[in-house]
Amino acid sequence: MTHTSLTRLALSGAAVLGSMVVSGQQMTPATQSFDLLIRHGRVFDGTGNPWFPADIGVQDGRIAFVGNAGDAKALRIIDAAGKYVSPGFIDIHSHADDGSSPRGGFRDDDPQIRAAPNLVSQGITTVVVNQDGRSPWPVAGQRALIEKNHIGPNTMLLVGHGAVRTQVMGRDSRRPATADEVAQMRQLVKQALQEGASGLSAGLEYEPGRWSTTSELIELAKELPAFGGVYISHERSEGSDPLWYVPSQDGPGPPTLLDSVAETIEIGEQSGARVVASHIKAKGANYWGSSAAAISLIERARARGVDVWADQYPYATSGTDGSTVLIPSWSTRGADGGRGNPAGTGRVEALRQTLANAEQSSAVRADIAHEIARRGGADNVVIYEYTDKSLYGKTLAEVARLWNVSAVEAAIQIQMEGLPNRAGGARMRGFSMDESDLDAYARQPWVATSTDAGISLLDGPASTHARFYGTFPRKIRRYAIERGAISIESAIRSSTSLPAQIMGLRDRGQIRAGMAADLVVFDLATIRDTSTFFEPHQYSEGLDYVFINGVAVIDGTKLTWALPGQVITRR
Repeated sequence: MTHTSLTRLALSGAAVLGSMVVSGQQMTPATQSFDLLIRHGRVFDGTGNPWFPADIGVQDGRIAFVGNAGDAKALRIIDAAGKYVSPGFIDIHSHADDGSSPRGGFRDDDPQIRAAPNLVSQGITTVVVNQDGRSPWPVAGQRALIEKNHIGPNTMLLVGHGAVRTQVMGRDSRRPATADEVAQMRQLVKQALQEGASGLSAGLEYEPGRWSTTSELIELAKELPAFGGVYISHERSEGSDPLWYVPSQDGPGPPTLLDSVAETIEIGEQSGARVVASHIKAKGANYWGSSAAAISLIERARARGVDVWADQYPYATSGTDGSTVLIPSWSTRGADGGRGNPAGTGRVEALRQTLANAEQSSAVRADIAHEIARRGGADNVVIYEYTDKSLYGKTLAEVARLWNVSAVEAAIQIQMEGLPNRAGGARMRGFSMDESDLDAYARQPWVATSTDAGISLLDGPASTHARFYGTFPRKIRRYAIERGAISIESAIRSSTSLPAQIMGLRDRGQIRAGMAADLVVFDLATIRDTSTFFEPHQYSEGLDYVFINGVAVIDGTKLTWALPGQVITRR
C-alpha cells in the first residue's frame, strides 16, 4: 500500500485493537502469532511518560499488542533487553522533497535517494515536505509519482504559498496581490488540499513570498480549518533582520523575529488555522536572548486560544550560515557600487575600486560589521576552506589577531587574497545562535523537533549541514543527557507525539495497540550524532533498528534500503 487515508487507518487500527481486547481488558497473546515481536524493551511511549518494560507485537504493519507477550510466537523476534523502544521520529520540517525539480528528493529516479538513508538512519519514519513555500504544481502529480515509485520514510505533503503565488502572478510577483489574485490563489490552495495536501507552507524571507502581505496569507489560511490543514511558515526574519537586508542598501526598519512571530500568530488568530513558526531561533549576536520575548508572545497567544506551535533543530548554526559571505554583493559587482557588473571586472578588482571611494568604503565596512554580527560575531565565524590551509578551523577573530587587524579588515583581506571563484574568498560557517536560546526553545512543550534537511548520500558536498544526519539523536544526547536542558522523555515527546499532534496524525507518534508500527530500538548509552561540519557525511550511532509500517529500514544498525513509506493524506 502506498497511500494512507487517516480515516481508513483509524478504522483498521480500531479493528486491530479490538481483536486484542475483551471487556475492556487487553488479552495476553499466549496463542497469538505476530509478524514481529520486540521483547524485553524499555518503552518510551511518546507521550512524555517515563519508560516502562513491555513487549511489542506487530501484525500487518501495525502495533497489535503492548505488554507481557508471554509465550506468543512471531515470524521474527528481537530481544531488546537493555535497549529502549520509542515511536518513530516525525520530522515536521523536511526538505526530502520540494520545488519543481524531482532530482535529489522523493521523486528522484535513484531508489537509494528515495530511501533517504541519512534520515531513516537517525530514526526518522515520517517527514513533512514542500516547506518554505516551495512545492511542485499540482501536488497531485507529486503524490502520484511518489506512490508509484515508493519511498523510505512516510511523508505528508504541503502546498507551497510561493508555488500558488507564481501560478497566479507569474513573474509579476514583487508587489502585493490584488483581491482577485488572492481569490485565485485561495482556490488553488483548496485544490491542493483536495488532492491530499496536509497544509500550506510559506517562505516569507524568500522570493516570491517576501512580497506578500499578512492579509493575503490570512485569506489563504482560511481554507485550512475545513480540511484540518496546518500553516507552517518560514517567517520573514529569524533575528534582528532578514537575510536579504543590507543596511547601506535597504534602509531602516526591516522586520525582526518578534515582528515575524506576531505575524504568524495573527494569521492563526484571524484564519482559525493551526499555525507553526518554523525552526524558531534567535539569530545574530546582537539578538541573543530574544527567545524570551518570542516565547512570551506565543504563550500569551496560546492563553487566548490561538492554535500556535513551533519547531526547532538542535544546532547553533543554520543552513544559510554554511555559505556565510561577509562582503556585501553590491561592493563586488562593479566600481560604481551599483547592481551591474562591468564586463571583465572581477570581485577583487571591483572591491578594490569600491574601497577607493571614501563614501562607499565607509558603507561597505559598516555592512561587513553588520554581517559579522548577524553570523554570531567574529568569535563564531569559522573558516572551512581557504587558500591557506593552516587557517582551516580558525575563527575570524583568531585570523584577525594573527594578522593584527580588525575583524572587518580581516574579512576584506580574505576576499582579496582568497579563493578567486568564491564570494567572500573562503568557505565560512557562522554559528549565529546561542545555546541559551536553543535551551529556552527546547524546554517549551509546544516546540517540536525538526531537521530542516533534505536527503543526502555519503558522497554529498562538504558544505552539508550536520543536521542532515544527526538532528534527532543529538536532541537526546546533547540536550537531554549531556546538557540536561530537557528530560529524555521530553526529547522523545518533541520528536514523536508532539509533531503527530500538530500534524493531526492519529495513528502515529505513540506506542500503543492500533498505531502504525513506526518504531525505533536504540541504546541510550550510545545513541549520538557523529556528523560534524568538517565531516558531515556520517550516520548517527546507537540506533539498532528502525521500522516503518513494520518493515525494517535499519536492521542491526545496517541500512536495508527498503522503501515501505506511504503518502499520508488528510481527508
